[in-house]
Amino acid sequence: MSPAEVNTRWKELQEKISADFDTEKPDIKVMLFLIGVQELGKGPRKFSKRQKEELMHIATCRLLSEMGFYELQGLDQDGWPHWKLVKPIPSYALLEQEMLLKSLIVSYFDEYSVN
Repeated sequence: MSPAEVNTRWKELQEKISADFDTEKPDIKVMLFLIGVQELGKGPRKFSKRQKEELMHIATCRLLSEMGFYELQGLDQDGWPHWKLVKPIPSYALLEQEMLLKSLIVSYFDEYSVN
């Protein structure tokens, strides 16, 4: 996807999530949290601040696994997924990181959305 297409699709996804959850437009952190909850597979519930951070980490690992940077090692005794870094992540400029995450998030929601 070109950067322009990523930005267009990102805005469309933000609007959809905003409408679905009756909330303001979500930023990248909110999207990562939603993906983390989905990947955890335990449904919506209350999470501590630390668990929210872990959910965003799970989402980041899941997204970067699409590019071969992480692989799923398995679940711990509480059912939380654990990922292993399998190749170094290149250093990206901040805007490149943002564009990469937006692109991966849009692709994730395309793959897992039920229309």
